[in-house]
Amino acid sequence: MAADWRPPFLEKVIAVTFALPAESSDFLRRLSNQSRTDRNGIRIIRGNIDEREIQVLHTGVGEKICRERLGKFLEGQQFDLLISTGFAGALSDQLQIGDLLLAKNFSTVDLNEKRSFSTLPIHIADLLTTSALIDSSEERNNVARASGAVAVDMETEFIARACAAHGVPLLSLRVITDTPRKPFPAPPNVLFDIQQQRTDALRFARFFVAHPRRIAALIQFAKGIARARTTLADALVKVVRDL
Repeated sequence: MAADWRPPFLEKVIAVTFALPAESSDFLRRLSNQSRTDRNGIRIIRGNIDEREIQVLHTGVGEKICRERLGKFLEGQQFDLLISTGFAGALSDQLQIGDLLLAKNFSTVDLNEKRSFSTLPIHIADLLTTSALIDSSEERNNVARASGAVAVDMETEFIARACAAHGVPLLSLRVITDTPRKPFPAPPNVLFDIQQQRTDALRFARFFVAHPRRIAALIQFAKGIARARTTLADALVKVVRDL
């Protein structure tokens, strides 16, 4: 079967990338006819939104694993659009937790033609991809001044390069989960181990046992993540339906 074959009732095939399942869970629940398959050694989640086929890839966090997985994902495939999405950290308090950001510096579709962008409360500005999580307010401010970006993630630049190489149009849509005034409730390496691509449960537990006053902040952070994830899923469904 040819790689670009699609059932005749499907109008478009859209790729959607998240870094981690913690970002995608609400969106995946919106897919009908959901199935999972392995392609080139990576796990792909398929489903439909109306007449659009959706293929979801979790890229992992950071350049190395993202480039590896995305290269395998795009090999021999034809997509009408790739949406790079997930969480991002704000570099200033102009953006709040749960705000949506459309990265104009990475998106290659004509933003003026998409109805969703005029009906959704989406900020359109530049996004910066960094090699590490940025935590402190001072560091966020310094990065904002140097880059002109309003938020950061750790994957979109490499996704954009891969899309350009394969001729796939890109839309970069992120939701804000942390800001200078509402930063992470613990050091980034406690919340996520990039080398292991997971949270180290023992390190996590030890930190909050040693810092019990941080638990309230952790609970609020988790609630903000849940709301942001739902906001992002709602926006993604609307964007896909308006294509």
